Amino acid sequence: MKLAKRVASLTPSATLAITAKAKELKAAGHDVIGLGAGEPDFNTPQHILDAAIKAMNEGHTKYTPSGGLPALKEEIIKKFARDQGLDYEPAEVIVCVGAKHALYTLFQVLLDEGDEVIIPTPYWVSYPEQVKLAGGVPVYVEGLEQNHFKITPEQLKQAITPRTKAVIINSPSNPTGMIYTAEELKALGEVCLAHGVLIVSDEIYEKLTYGGAKHVSIAELSPELKAQTVIINGVSKSHSMTGWRIGYAAGPKDIIKAMTDLASHSTSNPTSIAQYAAIAAYSGPQEPVEQMRQAFEQRLNIIYDKLVQIPGFTCVKPQGAFYLFPNAREAAAMAGCRTVDEFVAALLEEAKVALVPGSGFGAPDNVRLSYATSLDALETAVERIHRFMEARA
Repeated sequence: MKLAKRVASLTPSATLAITAKAKELKAAGHDVIGLGAGEPDFNTPQHILDAAIKAMNEGHTKYTPSGGLPALKEEIIKKFARDQGLDYEPAEVIVCVGAKHALYTLFQVLLDEGDEVIIPTPYWVSYPEQVKLAGGVPVYVEGLEQNHFKITPEQLKQAITPRTKAVIINSPSNPTGMIYTAEELKALGEVCLAHGVLIVSDEIYEKLTYGGAKHVSIAELSPELKAQTVIINGVSKSHSMTGWRIGYAAGPKDIIKAMTDLASHSTSNPTSIAQYAAIAAYSGPQEPVEQMRQAFEQRLNIIYDKLVQIPGFTCVKPQGAFYLFPNAREAAAMAGCRTVDEFVAALLEEAKVALVPGSGFGAPDNVRLSYATSLDALETAVERIHRFMEARA
């Protein structure tokens, strides 16, 4: 059977490939430390679990509106008002089956064949694939390492063509952990306003910031920017609810209506029980969110200092998310590897440490290391990498 052209162009996930190999080695009895995880290693807070159980016992196991429960939309609206000072109406919010589904649905309703979406590199692996699935064309703009992987207004301006429909801003970023400042966002926003480019602001890591850094949403900087921005967010990272699959989008009514109409023919609705859990996540105590953030910051500060001592590794210290994105080009060469991808494969085979090659994020000189695992595992992993370099160099 010949498959559709739209799936033939998809690039396999680098994260899933290295994870599969790590699982294969584990199954063979090897002690593998996997640092590829894109999810918190904490369980969902108890009050959220209790709310889900309560919802099930009360019979809230049926279909809901395609765009999400009104009560959950209200909690999301309150969250925007509380955290960003933004005012939204229910018609400007859609609840989706995770933030990834929100992005996918947005591109499906936004893009026609050949429309361009500007994607800063390094990027989250699914951005280009989702754009391609909607018939769009990813246009890459390099966020230089010396600029903390952030793009400039001049770079953005040069990338815009008559076919440009949108630009993606991911802050805090996966995979780099960088954060755009309010001034940087304002400058990028002015370019978008001048050229009529929609801003897709992925803010899924907003609660995970460190060293006094502050997350700023580009939509909060002016009414004009809010009107030209679709915010993507969810409870997966902030409340350790990755498996619950609740994300959302907030933006102009016509876009949200189109997304809701499409969702009614694809998913029907997000899982009812998970929506009640998300209501509890936003309406209940927020102390677990801060406790998790503090744990990640402690790990970051300890493991970063150890990582940069490894020969051949250089690393911009991240301000958010839970990833380190060191440059390993020199380390690869010192270890006798032709590419960083080859270095990552050798590291897994010989040192039993699984990192994710940066090539999957549009940055082939780097590797992504998640610190969403125990401090003991992180310290052991870094020690193994250090020994691997000593043995190879």
